[in-house]
Amino acid sequence: MGAWNYATTWEIVADNLPDAVAQVQGDRRVTWGEFDRRADGIARTLLDAGAQHQDKVAQYLHNCPEYLESIFGCFKAGLVPVNTNYRYADDELLYLWDNADAVAVVFHGAFVDHIEHIRTQLPKVRTWLWVDDGSGPCPDWAVPYEQAAATPTERVVAPWGRGDDDIFMLYTGGTTGMPKGVMWRQDTHIRGVPGALDPFYREDPDWEAARARLAAPGGVLLPGCPLMHGTGLFTALMSLVQGGSVVTLPGRHFDVEELLDTVEREKVNILVIVGDAFGKPILRALEEHPGRWDLSSLMAMTSSGVMWSQSVKDGLLAHNPTMMLIDAFSSSEALGMGQSVSTAGSAASTAKFLLGENARVITEDGRDVAPGSGEIGRVAVRGYQPIGYYKDPEKTAATFVTIDGETYSMPGDFAQVEADGTLSLLGRGSVCINTGGEKVFPEEVEEALKLHPAVLDAVAVGLPDDRFGETVNAVVEFRDGHSADPGELVAHVKSKLAHYKAPKHVVTIETIGRAPNGKVDYKRMKGYAAEHLGIPLS
Repeated sequence: MGAWNYATTWEIVADNLPDAVAQVQGDRRVTWGEFDRRADGIARTLLDAGAQHQDKVAQYLHNCPEYLESIFGCFKAGLVPVNTNYRYADDELLYLWDNADAVAVVFHGAFVDHIEHIRTQLPKVRTWLWVDDGSGPCPDWAVPYEQAAATPTERVVAPWGRGDDDIFMLYTGGTTGMPKGVMWRQDTHIRGVPGALDPFYREDPDWEAARARLAAPGGVLLPGCPLMHGTGLFTALMSLVQGGSVVTLPGRHFDVEELLDTVEREKVNILVIVGDAFGKPILRALEEHPGRWDLSSLMAMTSSGVMWSQSVKDGLLAHNPTMMLIDAFSSSEALGMGQSVSTAGSAASTAKFLLGENARVITEDGRDVAPGSGEIGRVAVRGYQPIGYYKDPEKTAATFVTIDGETYSMPGDFAQVEADGTLSLLGRGSVCINTGGEKVFPEEVEEALKLHPAVLDAVAVGLPDDRFGETVNAVVEFRDGHSADPGELVAHVKSKLAHYKAPKHVVTIETIGRAPNGKVDYKRMKGYAAEHLGIPLS
């Protein structure tokens, strides 16, 4: 039978289409032949440095060709890439790489200072690959990435080969404060992600048939969102399996004009966004500059992870009536929970999804939620799903549960089932804050605030935001005789956590009023913050 493997699949594309374009960033174009050879150099460098079967290699990178290239190198060598949120502060990076048991880190030069602060606390990391981004020289403790990519070598297959159980791992913040490594068998991931669009990958591998099928370049995909998150990375992997090309933007901050210029110039077929956080600025630019951009190449825009409102979908379709808008209800640990597809004249309602074929909504007492009942349940999905969380059997058991003799993934998304069978998504957990696709767990923001000498207690809540879905906000109780400016508190949190986790607004209260067991009434605190800030909750 064998198992699907990303490296072997991509090597077939490189053999068949060596001169076709695999990656584009600005003026830089990487052919499939170059993509393959450079990944071999990275694989050889990591193996020569002592990496062993299924060792972990962190990608600490902005979107760039080296991101996918180093992943390709890992897969060739039987290693496991580890996504790294480049917004993390030092302590978060230290936790992530230590938890992942990383033996190597591929990083942009702009992050040298962050690494310098924690490098001595990471004795397992033996190899640092420095990607030149013009921010400064390569430190003496690192190897230039270009030197590694140019390492002379034959096509790399590690001594242990490419096994049926080779892992693909994606770290996610999920609904808890610390990131968790979601582990997928590569075979399962290929069957579940590329296989969702192409049934060929749902069958057992037929490498000769794959060689015959991958005979022409695939489509052009532009992940406007970060590759460090599942939405961008999963779609990029899917595109490459089809022999397509992946276009990344040179800019490190969202620039809607850069994005639309690139769609037009590169004749992008699929644009990957994150809901209204991208959709609203795109629509605004199109309305302010009618006729400026030719979007006729776009066959689809796809999003996952945050609200994409019907009004924005309607507006985007007015500028390109031939494209589809695909709003996927999935997560790092659960594929195929639901989906909505909008076309001209039929934009799907906000937060409404068709339940996936392998999904169900289950009440706390184990019953299926009846359509139209008004009951709330957790979404559960079976089929091509992860095998669990890395080094966390307790959370694995809580999320991957057996129902009717089958394993289901239940990451914590709550929903109702309407009478017509559609889902009304209510969110993940009761207090997790989803801001622009980034999930923020209130407790870590609260703990950071409480480290400030003036703060006795604090609560973080999410409040509605027109662009980002929600923003992080804080209610703070000061110590007797103390006070602090809101800006000072925000800066304090930013010194401890990634900046997107810092509160947008801080309001004060005489007392948080925790219960004797230490629990807080988040609903009351959310209402208090909304009232003081003049933000309607409905």
